[in-house]
Amino acid sequence: MNEDETKQTDTNDAAMEAGGEADNPFARLEGELDRLKQEVLYAQAETQNVRRRLEKEKQDAQAYATTGFARDLLSVSDNMARALAAIPADLREDEKLKPLVTGIEMTGKELETVFGRHGVTKIEAMGAKLDPNKHQAIMEMEQDGAEPGTVVHEMQAGYMIKDRLLRPAMVGVAKAGAASPKVDAQA
Repeated sequence: MNEDETKQTDTNDAAMEAGGEADNPFARLEGELDRLKQEVLYAQAETQNVRRRLEKEKQDAQAYATTGFARDLLSVSDNMARALAAIPADLREDEKLKPLVTGIEMTGKELETVFGRHGVTKIEAMGAKLDPNKHQAIMEMEQDGAEPGTVVHEMQAGYMIKDRLLRPAMVGVAKAGAASPKVDAQA
């Protein structure tokens, strides 16, 4: 047998094997079975991913459902704090107004308790470094002894609901001290 005859025989054997597999119904069905098993595994994985995603969305919806309502109540809380701050110290001690002041204070404390029950917490801003994720700088102020970028004035309190920002704190921050101008004493 020469080299050309050997190549021809190898080619014929390969063709018979390929043709035999195509004609073999068991091989074809096994291939189809493997393909269908893969499709089922992919479908199960996708279903599990959809379930996890929906569970996460459900938990987020439950945790943050009150966001809009809580944001609206913050203005009520702010107004109560302003009302208390507007009452002069001498009127706070007046026996006629004392029950009114006490009522406003108790209502404010109850509102804070309700906020706490629902995961709404006040952001502590005073003395902290400016954090753009929690604070909104409204102005810069010169403040002796304060490091630049430190919150030195809070105009409006900020709040978080669980781990999300509900409202940023509006603050004033210390700015870098301006170089004092040199005064010519000889002039």
